[in-house]
Amino acid sequence: MKDVYEYAIIRVIPRVERGELINAGVLLYCQPRGYLCARVELDETRLRALDPRVDLDGVRHALDVYRRSCGGEGPLTAEPLGGRFRWLTAPRSTIVQTGPVHAGLTADPEAELEHLMSRLVRSP
Repeated sequence: MKDVYEYAIIRVIPRVERGELINAGVLLYCQPRGYLCARVELDETRLRALDPRVDLDGVRHALDVYRRSCGGEGPLTAEPLGGRFRWLTAPRSTIVQTGPVHAGLTADPEAELEHLMSRLVRSP
């Protein structure tokens, strides 16, 4: 049986005014299965090609917040999974942000997350 899931790409926009970005991860939420997970893989070489002066430590820290928040760490601990997902996907104008939320059907949220990482984040 397949369940509805929602996902958003986590992206890094080192110079917001230029609008250039790289995809650095995926945030996936499947309410019927109680699943919320963020997977991140930062391609630092590609990011430095967009901005050689980018603050890599700051970007790494911001990306780690997604992972930790999904795991119940930090100020979102008391929020239900759906609330965490909504907070993490809320529009913001920072260097690390999510794209629009998309939906699909899956029988295995973990496998779907891996598939999305391969298709949308990792270089071919």
